[in-house]
Amino acid sequence: MHREVTVTLALNEEYRFDLEHSEPMGNEEARRWLDDEFVRMECEPLRASGKVLLADKVLVVAREAGAALLSDPAWLAQFGRATHAVLGKPIIRIDLPSMTISY
Repeated sequence: MHREVTVTLALNEEYRFDLEHSEPMGNEEARRWLDDEFVRMECEPLRASGKVLLADKVLVVAREAGAALLSDPAWLAQFGRATHAVLGKPIIRIDLPSMTISY
């Protein structure tokens, strides 16, 4: 089964990570990696309640990473593996202009 994570940063700016030849990341390791990146980047919760859903965390980390980190193959690989592990879907599309995730 084909597995990939795609992040659309702007109209003609897209970053794609194909998970076919990468080692899967465990759910706990993925949550820890996303938590660490969320804190390292000093991300803010999307919701006024302060509650951070996993999908929200993926969106905010991708947004804060921007082109600088999304264009880094090593960082994108970790992000892709972590996103796939926590969301559990084979094809994940992250659209940052609309702040949505589709499967």
